Amino acid sequence: MKKNRQALAHYSRDWLRNQSQSGRDSPAQSRYNGCMTEPAYPHLFTPLQLGGLQLGSRVLMGSMHTGLEEMRGGYKKLAAFYGERARGGVELIVTGGISPDFRGRLALPTSQLSWRWQLGKHRYLTDAVHDAGSHICLQILHAGRYAMHPFSVAPSAIRAPISRFTPKALSDAGVRRSIRHFVNTAQLAQQAGYDGVEIMGSEGYLINQFISAHTNQRNDAWGGSFERRMHFAVEIVRCTREAVGKDFLLMFRLSMLDLLQDGCSWEEVVQLAQAIEQAGADVINTGIGWHEVRIPTIAASVPRAAFTWVTAKLKPHVSIPLITSNRINMPDVAEQILAEGEADMVSMARPFLADAEWVNKARAQQSERINTCIACNQGCLDHVFQAKRATCLVNPRAGYETELVYEKTATPKTVVVVGLGPAGLSAASIAASRGHRVIAFEAGDIGGQFNLASKIPGKQEFAETVRYYLQQLKYYDVDVRANTAASVDVIVRLQPDAVVLATGVTPRTPDIEGIDHPSVMSYVEAINGDRAVGDNVLIIGAGGIGFDVATLLVEQSLPQHDWYSQWGVDTQYRHRGGVTSPLPLQLSRRITMLQRKTGKPGAHLGKTTGWIHRMTLRRAGVQFVSGVRYLKIDDAGLHVTHESETKVLAADSIITCAGQLSNRTLLDALQQAGCEAHVIGGANRAAEIDAERAIREGAELGASL
Repeated sequence: MKKNRQALAHYSRDWLRNQSQSGRDSPAQSRYNGCMTEPAYPHLFTPLQLGGLQLGSRVLMGSMHTGLEEMRGGYKKLAAFYGERARGGVELIVTGGISPDFRGRLALPTSQLSWRWQLGKHRYLTDAVHDAGSHICLQILHAGRYAMHPFSVAPSAIRAPISRFTPKALSDAGVRRSIRHFVNTAQLAQQAGYDGVEIMGSEGYLINQFISAHTNQRNDAWGGSFERRMHFAVEIVRCTREAVGKDFLLMFRLSMLDLLQDGCSWEEVVQLAQAIEQAGADVINTGIGWHEVRIPTIAASVPRAAFTWVTAKLKPHVSIPLITSNRINMPDVAEQILAEGEADMVSMARPFLADAEWVNKARAQQSERINTCIACNQGCLDHVFQAKRATCLVNPRAGYETELVYEKTATPKTVVVVGLGPAGLSAASIAASRGHRVIAFEAGDIGGQFNLASKIPGKQEFAETVRYYLQQLKYYDVDVRANTAASVDVIVRLQPDAVVLATGVTPRTPDIEGIDHPSVMSYVEAINGDRAVGDNVLIIGAGGIGFDVATLLVEQSLPQHDWYSQWGVDTQYRHRGGVTSPLPLQLSRRITMLQRKTGKPGAHLGKTTGWIHRMTLRRAGVQFVSGVRYLKIDDAGLHVTHESETKVLAADSIITCAGQLSNRTLLDALQQAGCEAHVIGGANRAAEIDAERAIREGAELGASL
């Protein structure tokens, strides 16, 4: 079992890189299916009795906040969102976290369920899911010290590093009142038609704060020894079970791996799990890490199924089903976990943003047509943490089911798409799915900038998106003319009703004297390996692409290392919280990143993932220099002015990551020829090469043609 877990956690880079070159193997050919006797995922679709529910598959849609919960009319949109996933085959859905009281809200505008008059909007959700023949549970989440408002409460008055507010310590009466609030919300959920509740006891929220000595410094019945610290969680489960009866599903999200230096020990995790089972929980879900810790848990750089080992470790100690989670995004991954007996169910949230039909496609043995979650966080978590509506980079319909609608056309058109990067692939596949005749040209490799992205460590999942779109083009019979440049004459002869220019970008060459020096190369040349990169490297530009190039060079320069060791995850669980000292990163290259701006390098990286990139590079010894003025390049190196001093920075290689220019050379000629031309993606706007915007523009255009 250990060997298979290591394979699950470490396969992604090489395997996905192969897929970007040759297309994805069928499920039966995947290396995950070595133990399978047939390609239909028999363990994934083994029925399971969960509490009073009979499920036909062992995958559930885990909790994820969408932002629709706070929008005017948002619950009707949320009903469409959940309903579409239920029709897509998901048999059990867990909502985003809903607070049991005012003080437990994550932010003042966020949702709570405390009064009967709030039941109406929740019935939109339960009716939509039940009408599709599926089940839905409400997650009850009290933020505790993670609340972003001045009315927060916690076991002790200790401010969280991710909030600017110090919470008020709950009195004994306040603790008991909080328990009653959890119970009240569970009862209201039952009245609203939910099939159960999930009590959120992990990720560093209130219940987790009571459990851990890191945040609980009380000396009363709710603090001190571990037995007293876990009393709050156990009482919530016990009282909830008494209030809702035995036929209402009761799930508990337990922090199996705090990833805190002074987090729970393994023995305490087992003790808590057994107490939660004894108190009446039907099932325990896996929680990994507190939000404040600096170890990635769901980002793309985390190997697939990286934390299933801890669920498997707990399994012999309890008799109720266990659910595992984190970075499980394809059926073969889930099947292997279940086949190895590491868990009874798998929980996925973001993969159902990416593809509402995930379960139906897996059941029909069409996993190659699944729009895979690439764990980028750009459309989902980054949006939510900026108080925006969650969506998905690879699926712009997520969260917009009532607004972005793909209807069959009554008047099929001939649509020519020029360029099959992310924007062109999106436009071509959506237009073809609606019944238009689509002819698509690509002068280079299909996939555009995603082909470059998939070569960056931690971004190999981007190859899955290219695979998905290739399958979509094939499924909808798009006339793909690969390795073929489109001329205006050829396009005009096709007599198109519409032309989509998705010709992408070209690297911008900075205006520096000596930029044609032999030591200088573009980021495309560096990523593709067209030219050898030396041991002393200067990177001009510290935006997203500069960070990608630096990450690639760091990975190439490090001795072989294990992801767990790199981040200090103790898979033997010998230390509290499951953490140990991270492995030092000793770089064989000297890498310096330069930028003209005086601000923080990588300031526009993803809100929830930027810290990972910055921390990785800093730990590897990459140097950052801001406020640089470039003078010239010659045999001595790069001449710059920095802090009013002129310097010469020696370098074997100078890599330019100084932005891009839109490639729209055909536009004027097409317009002169009378063609209706639409420009999308990087060809429309090159700034920061925004893949989320590019795919959305393609989808919106494809839906409107």
